[in-house]
Amino acid sequence: MSHPLFEKHQATLDAAVAAIHGRGYWTPYPEMPSPKVYGETAADDGKKAFEACLGKEFELGQPGVTGWTSPERSPYGIALDVRYPVSTPAALVEAAQAAMPAWRKVGAQGRVGVCLEILDRLNKRSFEIAHAVMMTSGQGWMMAFQAGGPHAQDRGLEAVAWAWAEMSKVPAEAVWEKPQGKNPPLKMQKHYEIVGRGVALVIGCGTFPTWNTYPGLFAALATGNPVIVKAHSNAILPAALTVRIAREVLAEQGLDPNTVTLAVVDKRADTQALATDPAVKSIDFTGSNVFGQWLLDNARQAQVYAELAGVNNVVIESTDNYKAMLRNLAFTLSLYAGQMCTTTQAILVPAGGIDTDQGRKGFDEVAADLAAAIDKFLADPATATAVLGAIQSEATLARIDEAGEYGKVVLASRKVEHAEFPKAEVRTPVLLTCDAADEKSYMEERFGPISFIVKVADGAAAVALSERIVREHGALTVGIYSTKAEVLEAMTEATLRAGVALSINLTGGVFVNQSAAFSDYHGVGMNPAANASYSDAAFVANRFRVVQRRYHVA
Repeated sequence: MSHPLFEKHQATLDAAVAAIHGRGYWTPYPEMPSPKVYGETAADDGKKAFEACLGKEFELGQPGVTGWTSPERSPYGIALDVRYPVSTPAALVEAAQAAMPAWRKVGAQGRVGVCLEILDRLNKRSFEIAHAVMMTSGQGWMMAFQAGGPHAQDRGLEAVAWAWAEMSKVPAEAVWEKPQGKNPPLKMQKHYEIVGRGVALVIGCGTFPTWNTYPGLFAALATGNPVIVKAHSNAILPAALTVRIAREVLAEQGLDPNTVTLAVVDKRADTQALATDPAVKSIDFTGSNVFGQWLLDNARQAQVYAELAGVNNVVIESTDNYKAMLRNLAFTLSLYAGQMCTTTQAILVPAGGIDTDQGRKGFDEVAADLAAAIDKFLADPATATAVLGAIQSEATLARIDEAGEYGKVVLASRKVEHAEFPKAEVRTPVLLTCDAADEKSYMEERFGPISFIVKVADGAAAVALSERIVREHGALTVGIYSTKAEVLEAMTEATLRAGVALSINLTGGVFVNQSAAFSDYHGVGMNPAANASYSDAAFVANRFRVVQRRYHVA
């Protein structure tokens, strides 16, 4: 018998499954914050709902609460002062284990139906969540709404669709009958039960607290695993709102709300205790190489899905649309002040320059023209603040200030005053040049609006260096600009060997740092920047097992 929530959302699920196989454009969650889509009062209601959270205790009804904490500081300089419950790691794990049998018994259809209902309610609360994302991560409003709301929901739905596609391959039961010649056949009834691996831990990041959290959250949940969401200490509210909505749906369905809990910790040791608990069987992590490697080395009882640092790069060998190329790169380097895991850091340009539709351009000229394109794009303070957002971390501000140590500055970073938030830390990109031999400068991730134009011998050397960067230091994205088929073919082969997504000659309204759910695979899992992909069958299939039982029948 079908679950009511599965039936309610089956059309969306069917379309999502078709989309992950077709890989074309599709979304059930509109990305524009239009009152015609979300309701005439949705924007005002969402802002009021966000403001109602400020300065108060965020009650969740979770077990093991030992106190309250309020660690968030807004990059926009406003007071948040939301107080969150601090639960002991042991209590959260114990509660998750207790919730797991009922979550298994509801079946694949029931779990998928509940996940789809959670996503539907998250979509209806997109304005509220967008304010929470903006004020904790520093994203600009439009990015916070789109990436924090509908695009994150897309990624969650994509994970559910993959989970359903894999689980639906397993029949609930079968009659096995083996002929025995003149003797009666051997006949058995067999049942196949999908069982989650165990407690799932999803560790959020500070810059994209929903977009990077929803894939692991919903992949684990749909496949039968209770989930503990460990929020980043400076981006708790978006995770807390998500967990509260999930718990409400679970409770309404007569299920244990502790199937989804929020972990807010005061000490790294508590996160480590959660990660190494024997009951925790999967961990999703986005963040630094240091802690990511610690998880891989120490959380041996769990499958760790890790997205770590990388050095995204672009090769410029030639172009037939120089102005559009510069415009595209200027936006790429400016969006969210380079605080995206997909933002380009190293731009590899031949020492002898490049051929363009405007004639030959020397290396220094390319660097100067890109700097000018960025300056022009960000000349209007209203545009600059909307695109750049605010710098989320003090460490990023420090990296911007010291960036001049790593190369010749061709564009210095400047502070932009925000008309609405005077305390906001808004910074423009810093652009440097260096030689390919200066590997210590550009061959490690310098998170934030810091990019290098790297002087290489020629186009072939640029392609080879791009591949080596990916192999040795990882990347989620690379790009190339070239008018030559043989160069594009060489770059394609290099990315296939290294295992990284390639964007070719982007000059329009698509940028190398953007990733579309249901079509783009975010991460490949073949280089040091990520050992998994959002989202494919491998991202979900190892989160459950099939346990069978059988008996003779006449």
